[in-house]
Amino acid sequence: MKEYDIAIIGAGSGGLTAAYTAKGFSKKVILIDKNKPGGECTWSGCIPSKALINIAKEVHVAKKYSDLLVDTSEVLEKVRKVIHNVYEEESLEVLKRDGIDYINGFAKFIDINTLSVNGEKIKAKKIIISTGSSPMVPPIEGLKDINYLTNENIFIEKRLPESIIVLGGGAIGVELSQAMNRLGVKVSLVEMMDTILNREEPKLVTILERKLILEGVKIYTSYKAEKVSEKDGKISLSVIKDGILEIINADKILVCLGRVPNIKGLDLEKVSIRYNQKAIEVNKFLETSTKGIFAIGDVAGPYLFSHMANVQGITAVKNALLPIKKKIDYAHVAWCTFSEPELARAGLTEQEAREKYGDSIRVYEQDYKNLDRAKTKEDDEGLVKIICDKKGKVLGASILGERAGEMISEVQVVKTLGINFGKLTKVIHPYPTYGEILLKISKKVYLDNILNNPFVKLFRRK
Repeated sequence: MKEYDIAIIGAGSGGLTAAYTAKGFSKKVILIDKNKPGGECTWSGCIPSKALINIAKEVHVAKKYSDLLVDTSEVLEKVRKVIHNVYEEESLEVLKRDGIDYINGFAKFIDINTLSVNGEKIKAKKIIISTGSSPMVPPIEGLKDINYLTNENIFIEKRLPESIIVLGGGAIGVELSQAMNRLGVKVSLVEMMDTILNREEPKLVTILERKLILEGVKIYTSYKAEKVSEKDGKISLSVIKDGILEIINADKILVCLGRVPNIKGLDLEKVSIRYNQKAIEVNKFLETSTKGIFAIGDVAGPYLFSHMANVQGITAVKNALLPIKKKIDYAHVAWCTFSEPELARAGLTEQEAREKYGDSIRVYEQDYKNLDRAKTKEDDEGLVKIICDKKGKVLGASILGERAGEMISEVQVVKTLGINFGKLTKVIHPYPTYGEILLKISKKVYLDNILNNPFVKLFRRK
């Protein structure tokens, strides 16, 4: 029986990060996964979707200047090449080179320190579960009887369909809807809530939704999917809104309705690990209900992002190995929907901030139309919204526009370190760049800070 300091079940983003962190502590590590290293992000999530989005963006720009016919089989082949290029940096050969053992197979618990993998017993002082998540398939009548698509199989299709129904208006649904539409696919996006991206800043979502509609995406909000059927290779989706039944037809249907944790077959009950339909239950140190066993990433939640899994992976390993434990901090999490324009967010929306802090908050907005860099590209669709407390510290930020995913990190630095946003005026930003828009807002915050200073108020009264 092989023995290790740490055994990690799942070789996705979080698992790989945990493995390399443990190796950095000179510990003997083994990774276990039923598939190749890389996980959902590499094979069917972040990497292929962003590759598809990038190709679609190039096609969209080219179509402005000439008629262009797109062979989607070539597009998907290009996407698969990108996947392979990323995998080369986390392959079995790379892991072996770096001194990390790897077993391809299904792991299940025998006891709190022992796993069974392909009939072989693996013993470890500490175990980290990082098995990720899978697409949630809703109980819509007829759905399981047809060949529906998810992010797990759409990128291995030979070509994209001529038309498609996308179920779900979250980040994945929005990103893929726009990308496929730009590649010539007729897209119908169906969302049960009254808006797409319903957790984001409403004003910014409205701008993005208008953009998608203008590009040709048909958006059905407040529609409930009732039934799916397939006849002669065509899909029919029955939807209801305000009691009225409608039928949407397409060649394929893509399900983007959330995720479920990958816990089946782990035999968690044998080691008394508590879990629910959404995740394995963990404490603030990422330890499960069983001491010495940790869970990270999508299988643990609450944020299903690769960058969050990476942070959790580092934290879990430190807590597994070091005497002083560190709590995981979810106060400063940022994310981005990679549509065009991009929509990025950190912290609270205006509504959330008002509910928590009342009307003492300050709200700042700056339009891309006043940004010289945006004018040079003739693409000035965008808006930045920064929510501050009464002293000028950031409570939340939402950015819609070009490079939003990059700029949100600058806001994150200010927010995480507790720096007054007005102090960003001290940072010289190159001209012309998109980052200048944050400088413009920081000047407003700086001025408000001065005007709200008690001594300045007293002086002005004189």
